[in-house]
This record gives sequence, structure tokens and C-alpha cells, in this order.
Amino acid sequence: MTTDTPGLSPEQLEAFNRDGYLILPGALSSSTVKSLLDETHNLLENFSLDDHPLTRFSTGEKRDHVGDDYFLTSGDKVRFFFEEDAFDGEGKLIKPKARAVNKIGHYLHALSPPFARLLDHDTSKVSPPAVARSLGFKDPRCLQSMVICKQPEIGGAVPPHQDSTFLYTNPPSAVGFWYALEDATLENGCLSFLPESHLWAPVEKRLVRKAGNAGTEMVNNDGPRFPATDGYGKDEPEDKHDYVPGEVKAGDLVLIHGNLLHKSEKNTSQKGRIIYTFHIIEGQDRDYDAKNWLQPPEEGFTKLYA
Repeated sequence: MTTDTPGLSPEQLEAFNRDGYLILPGALSSSTVKSLLDETHNLLENFSLDDHPLTRFSTGEKRDHVGDDYFLTSGDKVRFFFEEDAFDGEGKLIKPKARAVNKIGHYLHALSPPFARLLDHDTSKVSPPAVARSLGFKDPRCLQSMVICKQPEIGGAVPPHQDSTFLYTNPPSAVGFWYALEDATLENGCLSFLPESHLWAPVEKRLVRKAGNAGTEMVNNDGPRFPATDGYGKDEPEDKHDYVPGEVKAGDLVLIHGNLLHKSEKNTSQKGRIIYTFHIIEGQDRDYDAKNWLQPPEEGFTKLYA
């Protein structure tokens, strides 16, 4: 770990542990933001529709899109998923492709050089490896990296959810790194958080592959529902917080605990809300379930520590 790319201060770590999320302003330089946006627009403009199954990304938990092969085999590829409202009633695109994509995923951190550089110690003002050390990770592994576009007028709402539902380890260990590449506001669908919910909200459900990899389904979680450290599993408070919006500027980083309930609203504005996110899980003394929708590539999930 280098001295000019620090991790979290004691005050920041305390806030993350208390609230379940932390906003770090200016984590990316303006030049890095521009580089990542340029790469995003290049990807959006240059992918081909000729052999694309026109897979829509549904933000709900019960839609069948997550059962198709294009989605299930995207863990080590760069693939494109459309907004639900980018199609008419006959299934035809009604938006230019670059204004129709909901997200690009899920291996940008390995296959796209600009995004891969973000994992380096010295690329950003806030070093992901240093942050992981501050959070106590022994062997953090990076997975499920994606650009989420939240397109103007049609960017879908995302209901309350916990990231460990989708990236389950035994016991839970996921943390999300969420970078704003454009300003995220109430108007264009910024994130909202339920503070302290990571302390009392168990991971009750999991998104898993059906037998024979024939799609996905939500199942009850019969494993540990909280991280294996003290302070979790509290009773749900009667006077719990309301959701708190997290408006951020381009270049800001939001850290999100895997048990934290968070959501975002539909983007009905004329402004986009492009963000980049990846997750880390603990690779030491944690079992990554073979039923999880996203399975590791042959070389394993990307090590964050050199």
C-alpha cells in the first residue's frame, strides 16, 4: 500500500460501520472520470446489434431475463443489457442503442484497460486495495463490475435490495464500490440508503442458478445471514430511519455494505446517470457458493492485493 493513496480514516471507518454506507467525495480525478466516460461511450457506440439477443435488464426480482444464457455467462465478459422501456410492444428498440442500454457487465475490471486501472494502487485518489485493508479484508476478490447508465426518460427504478443477496458468501462479506461518473441527483435517480439496516436486516433471500443452469430463482437463505463479526443481528428498531437520498457529484465514491438496504428511483429526467460499480468479497475463510448466479472464471475472481 502506498502512502499517497490512503484508505479510510478512523472517522470514515466509524461512519461506515455505523451507517452501512459511506460517501467519499472526489475519489476520482476529473481526468479519470473523463477516461472512464470516454470508454463507456466508446463501448456503447461500437457494440453490434447483429448477434445480440436484445436482453433486457429487469430491475425486479421475479423477471425471467436473468435466466437466459447471455446473462448467466457474462461473468467473465463485457456484455450489454437494455432498459425495459427501450422497446415497444412488439419488442423493437425505440431508442438509439447508446441511449437504450441499462448496463454493461460484468468483467470490465479485467477486460477494459481504463476500468482495470482503477484497481491499481496509484490510479485514483482513494485506493480500492487500501480501502479494503481498512475494512479488514484479508484476501479481497473483485467481481461483478459494471457500468449502469440509468438512461434519460427510461432509466428503471431499482427496488430495495441487499448486494449479498446476489453475491453470497458463507458468511456474508460483500462490499460495493459505486463511482459516480456523472452527477447523481434526485431528478435522475440517485441512490437512497436505509441507514443502519446492515445491522438488523438479514440476508433472507439469494439469487441462485436453477439445477442444470436452466435459469435463476430466488430462494430462502439457509446459511448465515450476517457477517461473522460482533454487532450484527440486532432487532429491527421500531423507530428506524427513513431512506436517505445520496446525491453525489461525478468522481465521488460510495461504499455500500452487503447487508445494507438501498434503492434508486426511475430516471424521468433529460439527464443520464452513468456510474461504475464493482464488488469485493472476502476470499479467505469464506465459501463462495456454487449456486450463485455469477460463477468465477477459470482463473478465479480477481485478487485486489498484489
